Amino acid sequence: MDHSIAHLTEFTNDKILTSTIESPFKPEDKLQNLKNETLMQNKEQNHLSDFFKRLSDVIEDYNEVLLFGPTDAKTELFNLLKGNRHFEKIKIGVKAADKMTENQQLAFIKDYFNIPSD
Repeated sequence: MDHSIAHLTEFTNDKILTSTIESPFKPEDKLQNLKNETLMQNKEQNHLSDFFKRLSDVIEDYNEVLLFGPTDAKTELFNLLKGNRHFEKIKIGVKAADKMTENQQLAFIKDYFNIPSD
């Protein structure tokens, strides 16, 4: 995950389900709003809050979650979740990771959760 996109992967009954949640704020939005930095920062913060809320809604349904990616977004989301009692019983791991292909992400997740490879 980063500040603009999160790839969600779920392993259930030998199936792999994947989906994506995207933030409505794109890096190119910054270029368009350089004239009014305060407006740009407010817009970016609102979109990030919405993005994290959408991710939180998904995370609520799990017992164990791994947040990983190349930016600080994973840590920011973790800190937000850690401060919310709804997530007290969910084991949340945070790992730094470079940008990865889909296959690399799957291998990373399988390794973390000790899921046997095919």
